[in-house]
Amino acid sequence: MAEFPAPKDGIVLTHFIVSDDVERSRRFYTDVLGAELVREGEPSIVALANSWIIINVGGGPTDDKPTVTLEPPRDPNRVGNFLSIRVADMAATYADWSGRGAEFLTTPKDHGREIRCYIRDPDGHLIEVGQATGILPDR
Repeated sequence: MAEFPAPKDGIVLTHFIVSDDVERSRRFYTDVLGAELVREGEPSIVALANSWIIINVGGGPTDDKPTVTLEPPRDPNRVGNFLSIRVADMAATYADWSGRGAEFLTTPKDHGREIRCYIRDPDGHLIEVGQATGILPDR
């Protein structure tokens, strides 16, 4: 099991995803994208590459966010943020994840500086998958 994302020094970046079905979303991140389970239940936590994703149900305001309600995206075609996963080999990742059930919006597209495509998780959260091809000087 992967290590719990609690740094002893500095910071650790995690991404929080609101889900209508935490177990279904956890299976997507572990079974399709290959994340490692850190914590099961509500919330579930998975380690994906060098990052962590927390998956939990939504809910109303709390004392530390008194005007904020957490909910999955209402309209998957209107996005305010998304998870961006950088890969070493876009073609291999596309083939691997497609074989595990990922449904990409399009095939990978070459945009000069990067090759990228997008998928959605079961709750409609957008995920960019990209390979740098000209952004970095050594690529």
